[in-house]
Amino acid sequence: MSLTQPIASDHQLARLLQIGIVLEEVVEARAGKHAAETDDTADADLARLLEDASAESAQHRRQLEELLAALEADTVPFEEIQTLVEAQYEADEDFDGVLYDQLCNEETAYKFYDDLIESIEASETSFSVDRTRLLETLRLIREEEAEGVEDVTELMEARL
Repeated sequence: MSLTQPIASDHQLARLLQIGIVLEEVVEARAGKHAAETDDTADADLARLLEDASAESAQHRRQLEELLAALEADTVPFEEIQTLVEAQYEADEDFDGVLYDQLCNEETAYKFYDDLIESIEASETSFSVDRTRLLETLRLIREEEAEGVEDVTELMEARL
């Protein structure tokens, strides 16, 4: 499914919101796993960043699920994604690996929401969900992803 074309139906919008939910579930599971493995007494800044990222992704997931419910579509349960992430998780556990992984996750999410917003704005379709509410929610999530990129970048620069 491409975001280069305007969204043409509720079904297509629902599928894209489901992709966003899976993206948030992956970020939540990975940040949570990194946070659990980080010694918060040795690196409090990193532990706080990861815990905040996990909590923020959980909030984004709930916001997307509310939009999806308005479209009367289902989502993928978090427990299924968490299990898949844990089964295939091979990220580097050193400091730079954790931060680069988190930066990649934040940038990927930001780009996804930026493209999704652009595709909705280009669409002339009337969706079952209120367009203003939809765009406000997605813009808020995109803004928070941009802030996450800045937070990770600042922590990386502070460690140089």
